[in-house]
Amino acid sequence: MDAKTTRLDTARIRAARRVIDPTFLDTPLYPCEPLEPHLGCTVSIKLETANPVRSFKARGTEVVASLLADGGSRAAVCASAGNLGQALAWSGRGRGLDVTVVASRFATLAKLDRIRDLGAGLELVDGDHEMARERAAAIARYEGIRLVEDSLDIETCEGAATIGLELVEAAPSFDAVLIALGGGALATGVGHVLKALAPDVEVICVQPLGAPAMTQSWRGRRVVTTDSTNTIADGVAGRRPIPAVLDDLLLLADDAVLVQEASIIAGMRMLLDHAGLVVEPSAALGIAAILEDRDRFAGRHVVTIVCGSNVDVDTYHRWVGAAPSHRP
Repeated sequence: MDAKTTRLDTARIRAARRVIDPTFLDTPLYPCEPLEPHLGCTVSIKLETANPVRSFKARGTEVVASLLADGGSRAAVCASAGNLGQALAWSGRGRGLDVTVVASRFATLAKLDRIRDLGAGLELVDGDHEMARERAAAIARYEGIRLVEDSLDIETCEGAATIGLELVEAAPSFDAVLIALGGGALATGVGHVLKALAPDVEVICVQPLGAPAMTQSWRGRRVVTTDSTNTIADGVAGRRPIPAVLDDLLLLADDAVLVQEASIIAGMRMLLDHAGLVVEPSAALGIAAILEDRDRFAGRHVVTIVCGSNVDVDTYHRWVGAAPSHRP
C-alpha cells in the first residue's frame, strides 16, 4: 500500500498539530488490563472523549476554523449527527465564526442541546443524516458560505490523522488498530499515518451491520449506497459513501468488518464495567469487533480508539442495563 497516493499529506498532518488547540491533543493511551481476561487479548485505549466536545471531531474542525479565520471568511455550515456540529461550534466560537449546524430532529437530544449551548445556529430536518447533508449544501449555496463536509474536506481527515501521529510516537507494541468507520475521516486519517510510518500495524475498520454502506463499498471496491440505516450508532450511520473517501480507504484499510447491535451494547457495558468509561455506541465498535471474533485477536495487542461519549443518559441506561454480563 502506498499512502502517497491518497488525498492526505503527512507534512500537512504534522502542521495541523500546530493549529489544533492543545486541549484536544496528546490524549491518553494506555493498556486497559481489566479488559484482558474478558477479551483474550491486550487492549489499549486511545481516549478521545476527555475534552470540551467529548469526541475526536474537534481535531478536524480546529484545522477548518483556523483556515477560515485566516482567510477572512466568517461563516460556515455543516450537517452533523451531533459530534461534528459540537466541534465546529466550539472551534468557530473561539475564532469569531458564525456557525450553522443542520441535523436530524431525531438526533441525540444531548448533542443538539450542546450545539445550541455553544452558540451555533441549529436547523433540524425531518429526515436522516443524508437529508441534513442536502440541506446544509443548499444553505451554503444560498448564503455563499463555507460548507464543511466531514470526511470529504481533507482538513477533517488530516485533523483526525493527528491521532495516528500520537499512536506512532508512543513507540507502539500493538499490532492492530480498531477504528470506527462512518464517513471515513477517522479511518483514512489514522490509516494514512500508520501505513506511512508504521506499516506493519493492521488497520481494521468497524461498522454496524445496520449501517454497512462504507464497508460494503470497501469490499466491492465501488460505492454502494443503502436505502436506510438501523443502528443505535448514530455517529456512523451514513447511507451514501463519498467516492473520494472510499478511494483513500481502499488504499489504507487492511480490513472492514460489520458487527451486530448486541455486540455494540455489550462493548459499551464492558467499557463501563472494566474501564469506567461512558461511551456512545460508535466508540464501542472496536470492542464489539473483538467480541465477535475472539480467535482473530487472541493473544494480540490491539488499540481501540474510543472516539465519542455524547449520549442521552436515559437512553444509555436502557442500553447498558439490557446488556448481558461477560465473564471469562
